Amino acid sequence: MKKTILLLFILLIPINIFAYSNDIIPGGKTIGIEVKNDGVIVIGFYKIDNKFNKNNLKTGDIIIKVGNTPVNTVDELVLAIEETVIDNKVNFTIKRKNKVFSTVFNLILVNETYKTGIYVKDSITGIGTLSYIDPVTKIYGALGHEITESNTGNLIEVKTGSIFKNKIIRIDRSGVGTAGTKNAKFYSNTIFGTVTKNTNKGIYGIYTANISDLGTLEVGTPDTLKIGKASIYTVLSNEDIKSYDIYINMIDKTRDIKNIYFNITSEELIATAGGIIQGMSGSPIIQNNKIYGAVTHVILDNPTSGYGIFITTMLEEGER
Repeated sequence: MKKTILLLFILLIPINIFAYSNDIIPGGKTIGIEVKNDGVIVIGFYKIDNKFNKNNLKTGDIIIKVGNTPVNTVDELVLAIEETVIDNKVNFTIKRKNKVFSTVFNLILVNETYKTGIYVKDSITGIGTLSYIDPVTKIYGALGHEITESNTGNLIEVKTGSIFKNKIIRIDRSGVGTAGTKNAKFYSNTIFGTVTKNTNKGIYGIYTANISDLGTLEVGTPDTLKIGKASIYTVLSNEDIKSYDIYINMIDKTRDIKNIYFNITSEELIATAGGIIQGMSGSPIIQNNKIYGAVTHVILDNPTSGYGIFITTMLEEGER
């Protein structure tokens, strides 16, 4: 009797499959950013009766529960404290880096009002620059670096967030040792998209505004980027996106970030901004009509110099 042998083929699929488009919409638009933290951040302490009331807390701790009640805003924290206080004490659940623990916190009663002695924050608002939008998935990337809480330097853990319209009303120029900044008027009711992720490679989310009239550029890979002339797209006034000349001096493919080292060569940009300024992070880097990266860092000793991240790194991060 003849036997039939079945050969079973197993299709091996890579763990990470990135589906970003080969042609994406370049950014350059300045955006307002609001990110609400997952929990309430302890950013400092104040004295009550000439002494600090730190208990077991440290700057940078995140209060995620009061008793059994989750808290994500300052108002929720205050209400939960009022509802759970017993004998001038409440129980906090704290996240400190990757560790979660509970601690009893002593309140101080002053004029029939409970005082904690801690400064807290539940959200961050600022400005940055949109790097790209994927026209198929609507995933966008911006900044090219993380958002941190200014008092603690800790990464903001996103609960919710949005990007929205703004207009640049003034530029404070960079100088040696000092980073300038874009100053903007916010239009927080004109939402461009969500914020779902904050990493050391930028912020990401879904772009919800209309993109039907926006053109695309081909994604440039690190292997085809060249030392030499390039440009960045950014805004220095109102909402006007303009191209400014740069010169790429070095390309480093071995690092996760700071892959592109460049100098600003545009006389207009140097005259107006002194070089790279805060709020310019995320400005796309263009060469030979392809998008290769985004501005991420200024070198304070020479603010006409800075670093950028590969756009392919941002696209992969947005897909994760």
